[in-house]
Amino acid sequence: MNVKQTTADVVVVDYGLGNLRSVTRGLERAGANVSISEDPADFDAADGIVLPGVGAFSEGMDNAGPFREALLEQAEAGKPLFGICLGMQMLLTTSEEADHAGQGDAEGLNLVPGKNVRFSRDQTVPHMGWNELDVRRDHPLVEGIDGQYAYFVHSYYAVPDDEESVVATTDYGVDFASVVANEAGNVFGTQFHPEKSGETGLRILRNYVDYCVDQR
Repeated sequence: MNVKQTTADVVVVDYGLGNLRSVTRGLERAGANVSISEDPADFDAADGIVLPGVGAFSEGMDNAGPFREALLEQAEAGKPLFGICLGMQMLLTTSEEADHAGQGDAEGLNLVPGKNVRFSRDQTVPHMGWNELDVRRDHPLVEGIDGQYAYFVHSYYAVPDDEESVVATTDYGVDFASVVANEAGNVFGTQFHPEKSGETGLRILRNYVDYCVDQR
């Protein structure tokens, strides 16, 4: 008798800008078998891919250049791709951050079409600390987390072209997209850090692991 595997093999992408240790620990607590990889060839055997990130959008896209083609291929094939913080912003098309830093245009992965914009001057940046999640539509990643609090550190936020890409929002002077997903549902991201968000974050990571298992 075949027994369904209840854990997922997850690759965390090491492109030089991620909180790899904390993300790995969080995923392991959620029940995943985790490997950290600098080799896009490792994506094929994985059940899911996590793109973490801390830092500037332009630098992130530069560093992730060698992974771009493989990430796009895996996303197109339906593999669960989870972007965290900067990793979520990299799922979009462009960012004001490159212009603000005088770095010119930087091209995102365009898996969730849209732009990352800076909070207004009326708001303290970065947005740092705990804030509430308002789930706007169903998605496996956000099951059981509506109204819960997560930990944020960011100065830019995602504005998807399609409102249906917004899975959850958070109020910080403006209702911004704190969870996004593509139309197919297999590419998604959180602006906050689930690995730093206590039980709420652990629930999200468990939801991700379960989703990876279900998508085999």
